[in-house]
Amino acid sequence: MAGPMTDSHRRFLQTMMCNGIVDGAKAKTLHRLCCEIHKVSYAPDKLDEFVNIINTHLQPMFMQIRKGMSEEDGQQYYALVNLADTEITRMASDYSDNELELFRKAMDLIVESENGMACSTDILNLADKLQSKKMKKKEVEGVLQRLVVDKWLCEKNGEYTLSTRCIMEMEQYIRNMYQDLVKLCNICHNIAIQSQMCENPSCGIKMHVPCVARYFRGRTEPHCPACNEFWPHEIPGKLTVLLLRNL
Repeated sequence: MAGPMTDSHRRFLQTMMCNGIVDGAKAKTLHRLCCEIHKVSYAPDKLDEFVNIINTHLQPMFMQIRKGMSEEDGQQYYALVNLADTEITRMASDYSDNELELFRKAMDLIVESENGMACSTDILNLADKLQSKKMKKKEVEGVLQRLVVDKWLCEKNGEYTLSTRCIMEMEQYIRNMYQDLVKLCNICHNIAIQSQMCENPSCGIKMHVPCVARYFRGRTEPHCPACNEFWPHEIPGKLTVLLLRNL
């Protein structure tokens, strides 16, 4: 049974409410500071137990502090998630109907792509395809910037991906909307958007790139963990070209 909610837990929760999402290192630092400020017992390896106490008290409010992983670099994050409303409509207070429609269509492009990314040109071309209200491309650029600032999307070299926050908060929505497209990572068992996929038609498992790096570390030849077929994709951290089948 979870322990009582103390002022240290309340301070941690208040900070999470202000930030929405923090990386693992910041969460650990915040845990230590909250315990020190309120003079309660602190153990660096007890963060998850500390969070579980908060989550027990958040259950009646259908909220939860959830732990997840960045698909890009494998870094751990903690996010405050609203379990009562998993639809995109939770963003309605910050975005207009046509802006939300743009976000949905951008999500379609990202999830349906092979690499979990959508280029800015393809998203800008959505401006004329909105049903609610057409947007000028300059307006689309402004909405994309806001979505990045608000941590719903990430942008790098003109390529957009779903942010860690988006995947953690919209997990059920993504599962429902893209159930025929979205698979779980074979290693960490979380939703895999940015990922590599086994090319064996009868297999087709997916793995996050950071999970690929961890799984194949120290192995001379990469083979699919499910079907044992050769893994033809680039292995992060390898210094040379891809291994060839005949080597």
